[in-house]
Amino acid sequence: MSITIRQATEADFDDIRRITRDAYLTANFIEADNPYVKDLENVEDRAANALVWVAELDGKVAASAAITFAGQPYTDIAIEGELEFRMLAVDPALQRGGVGRALVAAIIDYARTLDGIHAVSLTSMTPMTGAHALYRSLGFKRVPERDWYVQDEDILLWVFVLEL
Repeated sequence: MSITIRQATEADFDDIRRITRDAYLTANFIEADNPYVKDLENVEDRAANALVWVAELDGKVAASAAITFAGQPYTDIAIEGELEFRMLAVDPALQRGGVGRALVAAIIDYARTLDGIHAVSLTSMTPMTGAHALYRSLGFKRVPERDWYVQDEDILLWVFVLEL
């Protein structure tokens, strides 16, 4: 098994779109008619306004995430000095196989190379317990005072931060 982490190209967009949508819908994190599905599928906008990375497993796209910084269009919670990643998604058929861990570890390693970045932050839906276990195992801590609700919905998002 070979995992490669790299920046996404336009050729990856359909795979990223499918994987991200399927990861959220298959796990029942959101319903298919939720407006957020359109955001999950809009890889073109994400790539234009954030860094989009993929993890390839044996040469096929298996996961993706968007990387953003304070003040950028895709930033939800990053403050100055934080790298935020969002929309981490692993192909449902490949979850729990180390692909997500490899992608998050590469994001952390990247953050450590950046001047002025002292932490990695993210938000996660409360039912995403598998992801929470992954984040905790990599050293992320919950920061409940930064938790927030999705506008116009009763969806609480937990904040996790890893100090570098």
